[in-house]
Amino acid sequence: MTTVVEDADLAAKPVRARSGGLWRFILVRLLLIIPTVFILVTVVFFLMRLTGDPITAALGGKLPPAQLAERVHEAGYDRPLIVQYADYLAGVFRGDFGTTLTDHRPVTTILLQYGSATLELAFYALIVAFILGIPLGLLAAYKRDRWQDALLRVAAILGYATPIFFIAILLKLVFAVQFNILPVSGRASTRVELQLQSLDHPTGIYLIDAIRLGNPDAVADVLWHAVLPGLALGILTAGVFLRLVRINVIGTLGAQYVTSARSRGVGEYRLLTKHAYRPALIPIVTLMGLQIAMLLAGAVLTETSFEWKGIGFMLADYLKARDFVAVQGIVIMIAVVVAVTNFIVDVIAVLIDPRVRY
Repeated sequence: MTTVVEDADLAAKPVRARSGGLWRFILVRLLLIIPTVFILVTVVFFLMRLTGDPITAALGGKLPPAQLAERVHEAGYDRPLIVQYADYLAGVFRGDFGTTLTDHRPVTTILLQYGSATLELAFYALIVAFILGIPLGLLAAYKRDRWQDALLRVAAILGYATPIFFIAILLKLVFAVQFNILPVSGRASTRVELQLQSLDHPTGIYLIDAIRLGNPDAVADVLWHAVLPGLALGILTAGVFLRLVRINVIGTLGAQYVTSARSRGVGEYRLLTKHAYRPALIPIVTLMGLQIAMLLAGAVLTETSFEWKGIGFMLADYLKARDFVAVQGIVIMIAVVVAVTNFIVDVIAVLIDPRVRY
């Protein structure tokens, strides 16, 4: 009886050790977000100040010199740069990113109001990337070195290398102008937007709000408007996924355990979908963190091309107006989202394969 208990304790120790290692890994990755965000805030702040103070950059030449100097003094931009930096840093940790110069709105309000639209667009783009990239990557690996593989690799390169605005123009010309089957711009029709805005506490994510509305026509309208923007942004990421899935599945198909399964008579299709697919997911999950940054960067061109009023759309507007207070806050928030997303992706990768943390 004693031997059984001792054996059980010995078997439980590795489990507890792995659990403790996982929590240490998560804690370390979580704590690393703090210096990452601090460095990002610092870099963005001083880069924005290379052009001078924000008020002069935005309103220089539009106001008399005396009035401009008064505005600069009232905003505190004539103080030493290190003092301005300390005040801005304190505001960021309180959730205060300042007030825009052009329309006098808190940057936090803009982030909350328009960030949900960009989040929704990134979600649609990821769905497109998964639907196109992963199955086509598996097909390219299955048809390795055949004409199908060559064709898919060329398509992946074109999808990754083609500018988003050019893809947007092509999609609009074909599906909105030539065939007139999809809307050319906007997140929903005017009628549906008014219905969504009438909801109590709308989330700003039109798909969720349309579902809350309980109107199937509104849900269909929202999804119909999301097809072209989601495709334009998703094609960019789909090309990356396709190539990565192909490379990793080909590598996994050459592994010893796959060779052993093949020698036992397991079919190629089953080897591909059951044995080689899951190990190939690790790099894809890891890559997702990097692709979030690419999606947010691509959202600027996608949102302006389709008048999808999200953070990217507003960022472009504030850049045109040289409103660097708004630009600074939006860029920092995007950087924070990327940092947090990479943390989540790291944790998911460890849960899929615990060897990752070692």
